[in-house]
Amino acid sequence: MRSATPTQAIPRAPRGPDVGIGWRHPHYAALLEQRPALDFIEVHSENFFAPGGAALAVLREGRTRYPVSLHGVGLSLGSACGIDAWHLEQLARLVDAIDPVRVSDHASFARGPLDTGTGTGLVHGADLLPIPFTVEALDVLCANVQRVQDRLRRPIAVENLSAYLRWNHADMDEPGFLTTLARRTGCSLLVDVNNLYVNALNAQLWGETDDPLRTCRDWLDAIPPEAVAEIHLAGHIHCGDIVIDDHGSRVCPEVWSLYRHGIGRFGAVPTLIEWDTGVPPMEVLLDEAARARQSASEVTGPAPAAARLEALA
Repeated sequence: MRSATPTQAIPRAPRGPDVGIGWRHPHYAALLEQRPALDFIEVHSENFFAPGGAALAVLREGRTRYPVSLHGVGLSLGSACGIDAWHLEQLARLVDAIDPVRVSDHASFARGPLDTGTGTGLVHGADLLPIPFTVEALDVLCANVQRVQDRLRRPIAVENLSAYLRWNHADMDEPGFLTTLARRTGCSLLVDVNNLYVNALNAQLWGETDDPLRTCRDWLDAIPPEAVAEIHLAGHIHCGDIVIDDHGSRVCPEVWSLYRHGIGRFGAVPTLIEWDTGVPPMEVLLDEAARARQSASEVTGPAPAAARLEALA
């Protein structure tokens, strides 16, 4: 039996996406006290793996006020070494405790074999590393995603990556790779629009495209709308010879433009504002969330006020 206390139903008009923010430590208390008008909150799953304790207690309290989306960074879904059993068990326990509206992670790997000279072990990278868009890598990713879904007894969403290197060989492009993943496993896709734009800007720096916005629109147009479960929006930073997806600033105008294009194609998909470095006052995140509603309404028509949280009082 799930132990989380569910939120009451929040009335919504048929148009306009659910909009949420990433709930980070600096805003734990403020969100619980102020209860801003949000449709959901999203947390990093791994921050709540410890059994009991203050962190999990705070998340349980947040769950009584908002639907929660669990977003992971450590499943290493693309690893040929398979899924770490301990990690999956901790995630399964958290899912049972919180009953999230969505569970997601990345199309990446962070685990690989290491020859120590005295035997072969595993090494864990401190990053989300890109996987090649090959048939072999797709088979690995599908098997790992299926294992996670079987254990959690629910589909998950898989996010496209901001990648700072590229494998030499590919059997398909990224949209085709992710679309095939969704069709084979029944998973959904989490489309990070900022990641798309970061990759396109870097491709421009490397002489691979002369029109980053068109590159991103073509990517979005290649994804089947029914596969998309969530959209992420965030900021990035230009570092001279590379652009980094640092989640440390407001969403830029170009990403807002691409978001409107995505909403026009995918419909009113739940949308998250991410901010993970130099986290600003919560009012800044709420302003970005309001901007997301406004941007979506330019495509879908007028959206309702976010959430009637007085119904939860």
